[in-house]
Amino acid sequence: MFTLYPAIDLKGGQVVRLKRGEMADATVYGQDPAAQAAAFSAQGFTWLHVVDLDGAFAGKPANVAAVRGILAAAAMPVQLGGGIRTMETAAAWIEAGVARIILGSVAVKNPAFVREACHAFPGKVALGIDARGGMVATEGWAEVSDIPALDLARRFEDAGAAAIIFTDIDRDGMLGGSNVEATRALAGAVGVPVIASGGVSGLEEIAQLRAAPEGIAGAILGRALYDGRLIPAEALAAAGTSARV
Repeated sequence: MFTLYPAIDLKGGQVVRLKRGEMADATVYGQDPAAQAAAFSAQGFTWLHVVDLDGAFAGKPANVAAVRGILAAAAMPVQLGGGIRTMETAAAWIEAGVARIILGSVAVKNPAFVREACHAFPGKVALGIDARGGMVATEGWAEVSDIPALDLARRFEDAGAAAIIFTDIDRDGMLGGSNVEATRALAGAVGVPVIASGGVSGLEEIAQLRAAPEGIAGAILGRALYDGRLIPAEALAAAGTSARV
């Protein structure tokens, strides 16, 4: 099964896209995140990827009203990342209707929390691994650790995460294509489903990710959708299926 996840990144309550994770390099694509979520639903997507960018930097939720609006408007499950650092925050979002929370920076700084969350919310936790130059980045990508992305994935392979979302920061928002090679390597090295993120920009690339023998589970689509480089119906056709993972 291969699933496409249209992305809604939130900054100051607006729908934005960044380039290489730089908050100062944001393009605003909309003032109404809920309307964007409804549009993606109408286009046939069956999952939605949402990131609270301000929350990722602040270490706590920052676009709560916008996320709640998305949850009310989206006729599909939502996975949410950004600023989820405590069990209380994780529980609150799941109670609010988030289908899957994404834990990123905290995996490096508080690995015990990731394991606790996976145990408490089975099937509802994804591990977000964001890499710059192959090394894991944290705090909204503002800091780069000395941990290779593959090593971090292996550390949590037995934690019970529903998926790993792998982002190559250097390609994110650049429309130059995702790091298919690194994504395939990660998918082939761990037993957890891997979702590709960062730079996905064409139908051929979607088909390539879908056909990877390592079994990549899906891809997140961002700027290419907003800029019209990818037509939703064509992207879904290239994915071959919109089944949920």
